[in-house]
Amino acid sequence: MPHGLAADTPRGLAADTPRGLAADTSRGLAADEPLALYVHWPFCASKCPYCDFNSHVRDRVDAARFGRALRTELAAEAARANSGANSGANAGTGGRRRLASVFFGGGTPSLMPPEVVAGLIADTRALFEADPDIEITLEANPTSVEAAKLRAFREAGVNRLSLGVQSLDDAALRFLGRHHSAAEARAALEHARATFPRLSFDLIYARPEQDEASWRAELRQALSLAADHLSLYQLTIEPGTRFATEHARGAFRLPDEEPAARMYLATAEEAARHGLLPYEVSNYAVPGAESRHNLAYWRYGDYLGIGAGAHQRLTVAGQLLAARRHRAPEAWLDLVEQQNHARTSEEALEPRERAREALLMGLRLREGVDPARLSQRAAMPFSEMVEAPILEACLEEDYLRWMPDGRLVATDEGRLRLDALLPALLR
Repeated sequence: MPHGLAADTPRGLAADTPRGLAADTSRGLAADEPLALYVHWPFCASKCPYCDFNSHVRDRVDAARFGRALRTELAAEAARANSGANSGANAGTGGRRRLASVFFGGGTPSLMPPEVVAGLIADTRALFEADPDIEITLEANPTSVEAAKLRAFREAGVNRLSLGVQSLDDAALRFLGRHHSAAEARAALEHARATFPRLSFDLIYARPEQDEASWRAELRQALSLAADHLSLYQLTIEPGTRFATEHARGAFRLPDEEPAARMYLATAEEAARHGLLPYEVSNYAVPGAESRHNLAYWRYGDYLGIGAGAHQRLTVAGQLLAARRHRAPEAWLDLVEQQNHARTSEEALEPRERAREALLMGLRLREGVDPARLSQRAAMPFSEMVEAPILEACLEEDYLRWMPDGRLVATDEGRLRLDALLPALLR
């Protein structure tokens, strides 16, 4: 994935102060924005060589027992989330926080029995004030779904499917450790498009021996199948994966930085021809079809995460609490059955840490960040979040821009360099 303050105050911090730089932060963190809910199913049929997610392969899974534990943990977290719901935009919701999205991720959540998914969706509607157009996404692999099961997920309440296609080239699929063919992927996409009102799928590019021309050809084929959303990820080598071992011993090489950057820029060009615009570094959508769930992360809203290894950010009594759960599925299960949750750590985030997280996430978005909202969310002025000389340099190099409405955004060139820019920009 790509990547003096006294006498001469830099542009953007005084003379041209955007909306929100001196925003009132006295209100701190509010619980009046809607929640997002992530449900983690940690099991896969096999482990992909590039994957560093918390996913596990088991010969047998007691899906009913794990489903009961997920519902138990959800109820426990809902009680805490709802403790401050009778204020602001949540007033009049019967003591329940608003819920804007649910995302079943993993692992491979399409391995879940549809009745487990249905039970969890029913619980969300009972425990929260679900938005009328709530987005409910489920991730699936083309090999793990069939027509009858897709229909069952739709009947359970899933209204958005995310398919892990990864490539439409059979040789690439074998390299990536996928167990479906390109033909199976196309068939699954066709059926999913006929079953769900919203459809997304993933592709991985910048693979060994791939060049811009071959990526454009594959992407054009994918875009002809797409509904309203694509997630397009550059292949990276993650520590602890099988690819990390193979890459270290020279089993394969990835494209160099310059050709990989060309493929990234080509991605936006090809997507735009089909009406999909890049609203985040790796995500493209027809306007209005952006993933509302992922936008909650990138906009640094509150979200709950249940299941093995799930993280969350939840405002409770004016504090933003960062929690994580036990990663091992069986240990997570035992903890939930003993104490109704499997949180292994929880801490109140200090203003500077909140500011760091909010900027790291928000500048990935094409819409950028709103300093006024960030100031309130982090409980500190925006001018104290960034290194003024670095901000000025980024503005002068046109990596970052102030927009007329006061938002700070990364340009196309800036998004290519975010991984390098952000550590220097943040105080």
